[in-house]
Amino acid sequence: MSRSEIFKQQRQFIRQNGFSFSEGLKKAWAISRLKEKMYKGIVKFHFIKIDGSIREAYGTLNEKLIPPVIGDSNRKKNDTVFVYFDTEKGEWRCFKKANLVI
Repeated sequence: MSRSEIFKQQRQFIRQNGFSFSEGLKKAWAISRLKEKMYKGIVKFHFIKIDGSIREAYGTLNEKLIPPVIGDSNRKKNDTVFVYFDTEKGEWRCFKKANLVI
């Protein structure tokens, strides 16, 4: 993630979630680091689920560790969620970026 993308993400956190400047920046950098680590391998991380409980997850974005995707996805891109391959469930999952536990 480039610096401009990180600051764009930070502004989004401020607008949509009411984060302070520093909270938004910390969360944006954490998302960037998580994404970078996931491209290298399997990463353990935590996020807050919709029901308020904390979920421990193991995920990756490394193409060598993900089964091939069959067909095209016609889903709209959503900048507020982080999509990853859950290595425990063997499925694609997502969570709200603002809910990542740092």
